Amino acid sequence: MASSSSSSSSSSSSVKVEYAKSNRSSCKVCSKTIESKTLRLGLVTKDPRGYEAVKWHHPSCFPVSSHHSSSPQRAIQGFSSLQVSDQEAVKKLLARHDKFLEKVDKETRGIENELQQIEASDSKKIKLCTSEAAVDINFSVSDAMSKYKDATLLPKWKAFQTVIFLELDDGLHDSSKIAAFDFDGCLAKTDVKIVGADAWSLMYPSIPDKLQSLYNDGFKLVIFTNESNIERWKNKRQVAVDSKIGRLNKFIENVKVPIQVFIACGVSKSSRGQAAVKEDDPFRKPKPGMWHFMKQHFNSGISIDMDQLFFPSILCSNDAISFYVGDAAGRGSDHSDADIKFAEAIGLKFYVPEDYF
Repeated sequence: MASSSSSSSSSSSSVKVEYAKSNRSSCKVCSKTIESKTLRLGLVTKDPRGYEAVKWHHPSCFPVSSHHSSSPQRAIQGFSSLQVSDQEAVKKLLARHDKFLEKVDKETRGIENELQQIEASDSKKIKLCTSEAAVDINFSVSDAMSKYKDATLLPKWKAFQTVIFLELDDGLHDSSKIAAFDFDGCLAKTDVKIVGADAWSLMYPSIPDKLQSLYNDGFKLVIFTNESNIERWKNKRQVAVDSKIGRLNKFIENVKVPIQVFIACGVSKSSRGQAAVKEDDPFRKPKPGMWHFMKQHFNSGISIDMDQLFFPSILCSNDAISFYVGDAAGRGSDHSDADIKFAEAIGLKFYVPEDYF
C-alpha cells in the first residue's frame, strides 16, 4: 500500500535519511520499531496546506519506486551526513532498483513483441479463413460410392473422387470444436512394408484416455490421413484398401470413441515411381481439401471455432479450440512437413504427437 500511495505522489515528494534519534518512530511498511541510532529513510510529502509530513522506513522496507535518481548525493536530504558504509548501502539500494527497472523494461518489451506476434498471427488467420471460404466442393449424397475405382469398400465407408471416408460412426456428434489427427506415426505405429488390418499398434498408451476425454468435452474427433498406395497399387488396390480401412476400424474399436475418418488416396507431383501428374491431388495433405470436404458437407453446417488466441507466456490456458496433431512437421527425422503445412493452410493450432500425448 505504501508503494502505491507514494508512487502517486512522487512528483511532490522528496527523500531524507538520518539516524533515528529515539525508539519512538515505526516503519510505515512493516510497522516495527526503528531502533535508536539506526539508519532510517523518510518519504517527505506536503499536504495541501504546505505542511511537511515524513513517513519513516527501514532501509529494506523503503519503497524505492517512489524515488529514483542517478545522483543520490544531490537528491536525498542528509546523504552527506551519513557514514561512508551507510552511503554505500543507500547507493546499492538504488542500484538494485536500476536492475529491477531494466528487468521490468525487458519483460515489458518481450510481452509487447508477443502481442505483436499474436496480432500478426490473427491477421494471417483472417487471410487463411478468407481463402478457405473460396474453396467450394460440390457434393451430394448420390456422389458417395461404395467402391473406390475397382476396390470394394467395407460397410459404412464411401468414396468421393480421390477420398475414402467413414460415412457415419455410431455416437458421432458434429461440433464447433474439432480435434483432428493424422493416423500413421501419430495414433498408430505402422510399417509401410507390412500390410494387413492387424499390422498396427497404439503409438502411445495414453491415446484412448486422451481421445475419450476430448469426446466427453464436446470435441468431434476426426482423422485426416494420406494413403497413396490405394491409388498407386493398381494391381493390388483391394489389398491396400482392406489394409488401411481395416486398421482404422480396429483402431476405433480399440479406443472406444466415435471418430470421423477421411483418407486421401491421390498422389503428389513428387511421388516416386508415379507417372507425372500436373498438379498435387487437392485432397492429399498438405492440401486442405479433406478439411474443406468435412467442413462443408459433414459437420451439419456448424461453424468451426478456429480461435487460436494462444500464447503460453501470457495466457493462463493452453487450450486452443480446434487443433490438429501430426508427426510430419518438417523436422530432420520427419518424412515430410505435410502435417504442419496442412494445419497452417487451414489456420489450426498444431501439435506433434509426442508433445500432445
